[in-house]
Amino acid sequence: MLMQTHEARLKALREELKRRKLDGFVIPISDEHMSEYVGDYAQRLKWLTGFGGSAGFACVTLTHAAIFVDGRYTVQVRDQVDGNLFEYRSVPGDSLSDWLGSVCEDGANIAYDPWLHTWGWVEAQEDALEGSGVTMVPADSNPLDAVWSDQPAPSDAAAIIQPDELTGRGSAEKRAEVADWLSAKGLEATVITALDSIAWLLNIRGSDVSNTPVALSYVIAHKDGTAELFIAPEKVTPELTQHLGNAVTIRDRSEFTNALGEFSGKRVSLDPDYGVVGIAQGLRAGGANFTFRQDPTILPKAIKNPVEVQGHRDAQARDGAAVARFLHWMEVTAPKGTVDELSAAAKLESFRREAGPLRDLSFPSISAAAGHAALPHYKVDEDSNIPVPPGSIYLVDSGGQYEDGTTDITRTIWIDTPEGSAPTAEMRDRFTRVLKGHIQIDRAVFPQGTNGGQLDVLARQYLWEAGVDYAHGTGHGVGSFLSVHEGPQRIAKPSGGQAGTSQEIHAGMIFSNEPGYYKPDAFGIRIENLVLTLEREIEGAEGRYLGFDCLTWVPLDRRLIDKDLLTKSEIAWVDDYHAKVRALLAPQLDGEDLAWVERETQPL
Repeated sequence: MLMQTHEARLKALREELKRRKLDGFVIPISDEHMSEYVGDYAQRLKWLTGFGGSAGFACVTLTHAAIFVDGRYTVQVRDQVDGNLFEYRSVPGDSLSDWLGSVCEDGANIAYDPWLHTWGWVEAQEDALEGSGVTMVPADSNPLDAVWSDQPAPSDAAAIIQPDELTGRGSAEKRAEVADWLSAKGLEATVITALDSIAWLLNIRGSDVSNTPVALSYVIAHKDGTAELFIAPEKVTPELTQHLGNAVTIRDRSEFTNALGEFSGKRVSLDPDYGVVGIAQGLRAGGANFTFRQDPTILPKAIKNPVEVQGHRDAQARDGAAVARFLHWMEVTAPKGTVDELSAAAKLESFRREAGPLRDLSFPSISAAAGHAALPHYKVDEDSNIPVPPGSIYLVDSGGQYEDGTTDITRTIWIDTPEGSAPTAEMRDRFTRVLKGHIQIDRAVFPQGTNGGQLDVLARQYLWEAGVDYAHGTGHGVGSFLSVHEGPQRIAKPSGGQAGTSQEIHAGMIFSNEPGYYKPDAFGIRIENLVLTLEREIEGAEGRYLGFDCLTWVPLDRRLIDKDLLTKSEIAWVDDYHAKVRALLAPQLDGEDLAWVERETQPL
């Protein structure tokens, strides 16, 4: 019999813990590759608790249970998780160690799955629990999997080839670059576990994880330029074997753990952010002299070559036309009161598929009406879905996975009423302050060596002047038909544990530019374009300078702009942006869609 209630699932997990003589277990949103988005088989937290957010974890003891999420999910977690079963805890204010210290008896053993956590996470927990009488212990196997009777199997979809004409560089060239890095570091090999790194290195893609076109696998890259790909046999096609050639040995994924024991006495590296404890334990048990170093593909993957840049531009142009058609449709249809969040998201996807060839969405669309727009990472489902009210703000953050590029765009629009209405002065003020910050990032010029943490204040300054702020980062990296949230670069406050804010910015990196403002239970605003980092030629410059070139071309909602808050140069930026939108989109549109774009892109 399948356990249909979360109460029954929680009870079954506790019984399994008792059987194993464990006092508790930590359940993250994670897979063996530390992926942002995970396959259905790895959705353990959602199965146990009902929580559908993208970040968080739970801990279950024999007598207590808690779910830990950050401020983005304060409302969502209460809607989806039964407070009678799980205590609500907010990070970073509430820590796992403090909670365990308060609910566990002395001598308690709290288990974790070593294939779902990094070494750094374990060390941090052990340090925090020192002297508490609570011990973290690795589980031999995942106890939750033991009671999840209908757990889906990992995807068996075949891996696919990403041709060199779309990647701009062959796999052999990339592997040679990794080999040079290994030689320079005095290493024999590196274990690559991040799925998008594997996809980039071997020029392959897959459909094993929603929203990210990757194939479940591992790679061990050697200093002679060869590599071993560990992947399920059913995912291997003759075309893949031919593509990889003799320098890449294909091995069954089930052989990976044993292969970690083949490096006795040899120096091997593992990325501390993506290499899980189970891999580190396997290397150590096999006698390898392993060291933690950043995956050598991460920075080259982030610096796009000319072919990847052109692919992004082409994908963005098609995507922009699809989003423009959607915004026109919303302007015509939503005031009738017949559109809800789910139907809006579905309509937007249909426009993208017509623009095609769309492989997938790059993340679940944030289709947020009224107060839901105040939740930066809101995810609509059948339970949360509401009508889009006329006379309100609607926010849509969405993107597509095209074979030549990955898109990510947010637009905030006013939904009119049949008789006509206007946004409030507060809405227009906040929208315009967000726009001013967006413009500052777009036209920033900065010296080589600058990092994202140093740019972040440019986006927030006008909101700070009004005594308000936003709780998320300003910009993230974006892949090329890969992860929509790609490191190592990031524009965000340098404090608060935001990874990547200290990463030096290089020409070729792509960022999102997405400041926002959120008024709880009322409305939310975000404006997001993607930008490409380029060198800036400055007469008399002392050193090398960089700036951004916009990649996203979709009209901004003029009804939400308070022109009086803009400077002459900011007005000129908006007019220039809209002129470029019109020039790029007009050839792709006709009829009423074309007329709408021409109207919406007239000078302020």
